[in-house]
Amino acid sequence: MKNKIPYSLLIFRGLCAPVMIYLAFKFGYAASSILICLLYAGLLSDIADGIIARHLKIATPQLRRLDSQVDLLFWIGVGISAYLLNPELIQKQSLPFYILFITEGLCYVISIIRFKKETCCHAWISKLWGLSLLAAFTAIIGFGSTYFWYNFAIVIGILSHLDRILITLIIPEWTHDIPSTYHAILLRQGKSFKKYKLFN
Repeated sequence: MKNKIPYSLLIFRGLCAPVMIYLAFKFGYAASSILICLLYAGLLSDIADGIIARHLKIATPQLRRLDSQVDLLFWIGVGISAYLLNPELIQKQSLPFYILFITEGLCYVISIIRFKKETCCHAWISKLWGLSLLAAFTAIIGFGSTYFWYNFAIVIGILSHLDRILITLIIPEWTHDIPSTYHAILLRQGKSFKKYKLFN
């Protein structure tokens, strides 16, 4: 039963996306409190599933790849929900979003061309990006505001994507849970590095 916990958390996070979109579309800002709760619950499930999987020693490539795809689904759901609540607010700052979208796509294209698999780095800066997204969407969904946190999340997101692209170009063969470009260089040189259960 313990081994099913990470998968249960993945399923929960995946289901959060369509539920949030429905609530935003149906009830608008009247559902903002519930949307915020689902946003935080989804992020906490993302943190917990990796830690639990590593603790149980079941953090297989399949599970980590699934985790990456569910993460993408979850944040797309959050983003659509935020847009449904206040499209004008996001449209005013659409250019940075398009840059972010393009760099995200490049991460997948480069990885698929090189390894026939999607990227699955779970890098440290990607975790920082998740926290910045949490702050940005809290501001948008909870307070109808973008300002600092939206721009901060965009910058961190682009840096995160560049880090993933470099990792994908540097590593000699596909693998998962690579903390940074520096660690990818170590792998390229045939050197090992320590991993931490809380992060990788």
